[in-house]
Amino acid sequence: MAVITYSQAINQALVEEMERDDRVILYGEDVAIGIFGATGGLRERYGGDRVFNTPISEPLIVGSAVGAAMMGLRPVAELQFADFIFTAGDEVFLKAGMWRFMHGGAYTLPLVVRAPSGGAGFGPEHSACPEAYIMHSPGLLCAVPSTPADAKGLLKQAIRLDNPVIFFEHKSLYGTRGEVPDGEYVVPFGKAVVRREGDAVTIVAWQNMLRRVLAAADRLAADGIEAEVIDPRTLNPFDRETIIESVKKTGACVVVEEGYRTLGVGAEIAATLMEHAFPYLDKPMRRLAIPDVPIATARHFVDRIVPTEDEIYREVKALVG
Repeated sequence: MAVITYSQAINQALVEEMERDDRVILYGEDVAIGIFGATGGLRERYGGDRVFNTPISEPLIVGSAVGAAMMGLRPVAELQFADFIFTAGDEVFLKAGMWRFMHGGAYTLPLVVRAPSGGAGFGPEHSACPEAYIMHSPGLLCAVPSTPADAKGLLKQAIRLDNPVIFFEHKSLYGTRGEVPDGEYVVPFGKAVVRREGDAVTIVAWQNMLRRVLAAADRLAADGIEAEVIDPRTLNPFDRETIIESVKKTGACVVVEEGYRTLGVGAEIAATLMEHAFPYLDKPMRRLAIPDVPIATARHFVDRIVPTEDEIYREVKALVG
């Protein structure tokens, strides 16, 4: 398998799907340039009819994607920052999320909204990881790829699905490298993966927090604490069973996320465990997340609120030991 970057894996997925299906089109803010490196060269390859820039108008981008999907195309629309999902709130949550239901399944809505999320140094309006909002919203699927292989496999699957997918790409991951299968490779939605096996505690994390969790897990292992690390890969559909079975084995759970703590993904996982795995929990549930404050521009302030490797290590060690 080739070792490529996360952004190259996204580019590879787009090329393969555009070659496979001429109904796939790609557009959004600066996609012809490829600000984060994921869409570079695609306009030259497929021409301005299939790859093109749009005005800086998120309602236009998502609204036109809904219309294009209704008419038989398979649009991949990019919002330059995930925070702008809220600028296009009506089109995302009410049109893309609701219209197939509202029209009695008269048509499908095969569209993907690519949304770069997270990172440091981008400021309060360009740094969000709003996965919990999508997980909470009926009709919208939600992908959170953590590795280059999953970035490729999940995006290919997202483009082929007949329902709208919000596809979060973490900005801190674009330059990370990993093995990616060549050719036909898709990752199914709704199937988590165990990134590290263990029996002392279950840690659930995704995207950039997964990297920090795995690094902390190595340090914990040196202390004799073997953590089982689970990457959900998609949040809707969400693989609750894998987490429940892991907690039955370990008796403890920590969720680490780069979203806000109140009503976050960790809160949903905690509720799920209380309902379906309470007898197996030997220790209190722990959630590491961002406190309910705006995300600063200055990186040293970001490090104060986003869970760090050291904080994860200390919290898990205190819980288990």
